[in-house]
Amino acid sequence: MLPIRQSGNLIHNYFEDEAWGNNTVIVGIDEVGRGCLAGPVVAAAVIIPAHTHHQLLQDSKILTLAQRLEAYAWIQEHCWSSYGIIHNRLIDKHNIYQSTLMAMRKALLQLLEHTPHAPSTIVVDAMPLRLDNTHAQHIPVHYFNFGESFSSSIAAASIVAKVTRDRLMHSFDTIIPGFSLARNKGYATIHHRKALSEIHYSIIHRTRFVKTVLDKNNNETPL
Repeated sequence: MLPIRQSGNLIHNYFEDEAWGNNTVIVGIDEVGRGCLAGPVVAAAVIIPAHTHHQLLQDSKILTLAQRLEAYAWIQEHCWSSYGIIHNRLIDKHNIYQSTLMAMRKALLQLLEHTPHAPSTIVVDAMPLRLDNTHAQHIPVHYFNFGESFSSSIAAASIVAKVTRDRLMHSFDTIIPGFSLARNKGYATIHHRKALSEIHYSIIHRTRFVKTVLDKNNNETPL
């Protein structure tokens, strides 16, 4: 069944409401870190118990740090969740698009191993996730842009992925000085790009992407 549209957009929690009305649950999947110069891409998968709501299940990008941590704690207490991490070397090898799909599959399959529920549907933010040759291949997958705005399950996944990745980048910052990773989380800020031009990249940088960004900076705009 295709999602109902209202003013050109999905109705909020359409898939959740349909599943919960049929006494089933769904899985929401989202990722963080696709556009970074350093660190892994992290995806999360979350199942929210039927008919359960929380006001902070929103897009992680619009929440404050305190709100994200509050929502994350609620998810850990009340929901089933898992995450998948694909490190920078695999990103360099496979490209960020394929690596993101790998992280999503990893998060989903790990979740299905420890949840007591058999979800009826999987919803994904933007990415056309395929589950061929996995034990989840029979579950319908729906993907759509701005998923965090239309699905609390995807919003919950975005929060888990964001908090998990931010904590990793804080840890990296303590052992890899000079890049302010705790502050920029590996994104291509002016300070981060300047540090790359001065002290080269570290063992967690995505070297292929870094070279592209630095070449673009050198050819087009000074740092």
